[in-house]
Amino acid sequence: MAQRNSNSGIDDLKSQLNIVDVIGRVVPLKRAGSNYKGICPFHSEKTPSFIVSDQKQIFTCFGCGATGDAIEFTKRYYNLDFMDACEKLGKEYGIEINFQKSSDSKEKEKLYAINREAARFFYKALTEKANPGYTYMKKRGIDDAILKKFGIGYADREWTSLYDHFKNKGIDDQDLIDLGLVTRGKDGKCYDKFRHRVIFPIINASGKVIGFGGRRIDENDIPKYLNSPENAIFQKKNNLYALNTTKSEIAKESSAIIVEGYMDVISLYQYGVHNVAASLGTALTENQARLIKRYTPNVNLCYDADPAGISAALRGIDILAPQGLKVKVFHVTDGKDPDEYAKAHGRDAFLDLVKNAPTAVQYKLDAASKGLDLTKNEDKVEYLKLAADILRRLSPVEMDVYVRSLSEKLKVSERAIMAEIEGGSTAQPREQAPLPSVQGESELFLSSTEGNVISALITNPDLTEELFSEPDIMESDFAVKVENIIFELFGTKGEFELDDITDRLDPEESQYLNEVLGGIHLAGKEEEVLKESIKKWKLDTLYKKEKEIVARMDLADESEIDQEIIRSITEEFIRIQNDIKKYGGRE
Repeated sequence: MAQRNSNSGIDDLKSQLNIVDVIGRVVPLKRAGSNYKGICPFHSEKTPSFIVSDQKQIFTCFGCGATGDAIEFTKRYYNLDFMDACEKLGKEYGIEINFQKSSDSKEKEKLYAINREAARFFYKALTEKANPGYTYMKKRGIDDAILKKFGIGYADREWTSLYDHFKNKGIDDQDLIDLGLVTRGKDGKCYDKFRHRVIFPIINASGKVIGFGGRRIDENDIPKYLNSPENAIFQKKNNLYALNTTKSEIAKESSAIIVEGYMDVISLYQYGVHNVAASLGTALTENQARLIKRYTPNVNLCYDADPAGISAALRGIDILAPQGLKVKVFHVTDGKDPDEYAKAHGRDAFLDLVKNAPTAVQYKLDAASKGLDLTKNEDKVEYLKLAADILRRLSPVEMDVYVRSLSEKLKVSERAIMAEIEGGSTAQPREQAPLPSVQGESELFLSSTEGNVISALITNPDLTEELFSEPDIMESDFAVKVENIIFELFGTKGEFELDDITDRLDPEESQYLNEVLGGIHLAGKEEEVLKESIKKWKLDTLYKKEKEIVARMDLADESEIDQEIIRSITEEFIRIQNDIKKYGGRE
């Protein structure tokens, strides 16, 4: 495979890609004149409105507006960033894209490779000869195709099978210990951590193996589940189990079902519920909420119906809702978990539970009534106080809906309920979504516009408020990371200096940022530079949209698209041209 620098590699990639081939692998396409037509994978439709042009090497959907080249399709379909999409296509087309990596990134890539090899080792142990792990999974009703889909493996009873495998490959003991694949005994020797367990590889959204979960086979073994420790490439708070497999279905369905365990995901998936993931423990985190939001704004929590599960669901609501996610909560009936319920009742019955799940507010209201007899006045009063605490955090419209419902249910006037909400001693301001926190890896790159904006904000932090309404001006991963730090510092302190930012960055990132900013001199024109940067970014965005619209109009003419759609595209084109003039373009 030839190696090239990133720019020439991407140029070569674009020149060798055939968009019909790239898209045709995952979307059935039929010839329609000089173009190809199919069902759009990005929204639900029955009549094909998804057009692929072989000549122009672009796709466009006249139903949802998605458009772009083969790289853009790969980004959207597999939910990847630009670099990951290029690397994926590069591997498929034999072109290696060498994005510059920091030493930290190289170290992580080494650890990813070790975990990937461990996953292969465990999978072979499960599938190549008879073993208790395979027998256990078959008793649980899991098909071979699903075992392969999720890369399920088996760790045998021996003490050093995996360790010996890696020693033969020359892998350093400390790397295996850091990843939690082996442990060092009191005798100084290394032993496999996972023994006689079914192994569930934990794979991040980019498709990299970051850890493992091991489920006991013998019920007498302790603990029931043994998981990888947190390390340089595995933090539970940043990941969801099976999202790498199910993220496309989550995005397509515009809904995520979050369950507790590995087997819940796998069993539901086998029974046809594909928009599902597990939370790697019942305590959801803000980072997981943001991860879910990349693919859908709608979340259905499905935890056990015991007190621990109910408590976890209530905590989950308080984590997810402030991130702008619409949450519903349901528990499976018959005292079963999702795995058992899917086997006993099937896909349609489970989806009925999802469909009829109460909203987060209703779930909280129902939970508040547990243990109370609402036919008794004293319990009714206590319940209304609890309900008021829940309702006062809602928007006026939401509050009106639930106050009316409670009034009818409890035969208490709406005025009395509103008085309790407005005058309760525990009244608190309605919760606001928290500012974004820093997470994840970032490639060391800043565009000139991004560098100018960061320099302006550091020189005059008060200008940060102007960026709150235009956060998307930061497009590179590293710029977004710096922007998030700036927003957090400004939100908590109202001011910041360069040292405040670099203290929160890795050493190489700090050095890079200092080098970039050292070459920028704004000469006291910070506000002017910020406004011009925003204006330039908006114009560049509008010009890009204008180009896409022109391509869509050409495809519409060639593909005999409905005249109403063409009229709508034309109106959008005129609006964009007017916006370009508004921002001083083409004068």
